[in-house]
Formats: sequence, C-alpha cells, structure tokens
Amino acid sequence: MSTSILRTADAWWVATPAGAAQVDTQATTTGQLLADRQAIAAAATSSDTVALDSLTLLSPVTASCRVVAQMTNFASHVKDVGMNPATVPLTFFRKSSGSISGPYDEVIRPAHVRLLDYEVEIGLVIGRQMPVGTTVTADNLTDYVAGLVVTNDISARDLQLLKTQFYESKSYPTFTPVGPTLVLLEPGEFKRFADLRLRLSVNGELRQNMTVADMIYQPVQALQALTRFQRLDAGDLLLTGTPVGTALTAPPKPIGVLASLLPPALKWKLFFDRQAGNPKYLQDGDVIEAAVATDDLGIDLGTQRTVVRYAR
Repeated sequence: MSTSILRTADAWWVATPAGAAQVDTQATTTGQLLADRQAIAAAATSSDTVALDSLTLLSPVTASCRVVAQMTNFASHVKDVGMNPATVPLTFFRKSSGSISGPYDEVIRPAHVRLLDYEVEIGLVIGRQMPVGTTVTADNLTDYVAGLVVTNDISARDLQLLKTQFYESKSYPTFTPVGPTLVLLEPGEFKRFADLRLRLSVNGELRQNMTVADMIYQPVQALQALTRFQRLDAGDLLLTGTPVGTALTAPPKPIGVLASLLPPALKWKLFFDRQAGNPKYLQDGDVIEAAVATDDLGIDLGTQRTVVRYAR
C-alpha cells in the first residue's frame, strides 16, 4: 500500500486514515528523508495525529536538487504542436530547482512575460544515487524511483519560443509547483502507472485530461537514456511530460506555411500578436487545479491549487 508524505516548514508527516502523523526524523531534505524509511514506517502506524487541514504544506521535494524534464512526451500533445509522435525523439531539458514552490503557493508571472502557460505532469522522485552508467530495467525501476508527485511545468512561452531555449522560460521562481504529497509506491503498484490520469483546470474549466497510456517514452526508457550522461541522486525530480490541452498550440498548416515565407522578425511579431488574443494563457487571479490519480483512486497523488499573480 502506498505511503503519502507531507512536508511543512518544520516537519515531515505521513497521511493516515486518522490524520497526519509526524515523522520522527532529523531529515531536512527529501533525499535524507527517503533514507530514513524506518521513521516513515513508524509514522504510518502511529495513532498520534493531527488534522490534515491544519497543516500548511510545502513542496515535498526540497531544493536544491536536480530538476530534469521530458519534452513532448504525450502523443496528444505532440500532435497538437504539429509534430509526429512516431518520430519525436526522447528529449530532456533542465529547470532550476529554485523554481520549485508549494502546492498552494501563488504562481508569479514576471512583469516582462506575456504568455504564461501550464503543463500538468507526473514527477518521478529518485530514491537513491544513480551514477552515470546505471542500468535501469523494468525489474529494478522501483529500486531507483521512490515515488510520484503532481507537478506543473509553468512556462513563459514568449521567452521559450523567441529565445529557442527552455531553461530561462521554465525556471523563474514558482514555475514548478510540486505536491501536495509525495506518494511512495510499493513495487507492485508501479504496474498501475499507465492507469494514472492527469487533469488540470483553470477557473473550473477542464483543460487537460489524459491517462499515462498516451505517454510515448515510459519511465524505464527515460531513465535508461538519462543515466547515460546524467548522474541522479536521492531527492532529484524527473518531470515526465504533459498531455494535450495547454494554451500553446500549433497554427493551422496553411498559416504555418505562409509564416515560413516571412522575415523572422515579422513572423514572430505576427505569431505573438495572435497568441496574445488567446484567452487560455494564464491571467492575473486565475485558479489552477492540477491532479493525478487512477480513476478508482487506488493511487491518488492529490490536487494542488495555485493562484496566478502578476508581478508589479
């Protein structure tokens, strides 16, 4: 049975049927906590609990850590941005761990950003060191992946597209809300990974709704490729991609063909002017709810609720 880990400013907790039980640990980082499984197990059976809603939750993944993300990893999203799922490569990018924020914190849009977008994703939390050259298989995946979290890969699309890079556009503070819980799965529960459904709504309007069955490169494939060149440590975070439904979509093909004939400066001006009229980009005061769970709630990573604020 899975174990749900919560974090507050001064403690770690395990969610139980009776409430939240504090973990008796000296751990200050996610990696340190994952090494103290005896304390986690003791808390899971404790009767000394507090009400869950009495806790002010922070991200259960602590910074500093590595934050790596998979690009265009859901077939529906790949098609929506004008690419072919059969030929899209397995691609990674990095985010700053300074972008990590709590599951109920505000998402702050910097003053110079015009097009703020959302991407609900499942985050894999690494449970032990993975040196470069680590062999990852379906049989040993759970030796390395400790659990799962809800994440939102907030993106400044105007910076991402104009500068043709991801790091800045996805790394501003609050651009990676994480949580509310870190769900530690038992080995057998990972077999249900494909049953997980990702949902994201803005102001109550459902924008994203897809299961992991739409995912192109599964965690084993991603970690096999990543550990060929990137060391990972306990507490590091791998975002596994987002399904269709983001604000950014590819222009209709005839418009794309015509745009390719224009000078770059004019092309981008017309593109951004058109995107500025898209009401799906996040606005000041918008409420984002992102959740991941199986349809029967046998595995439930919880729901994060964040409000967008414009920096002044």
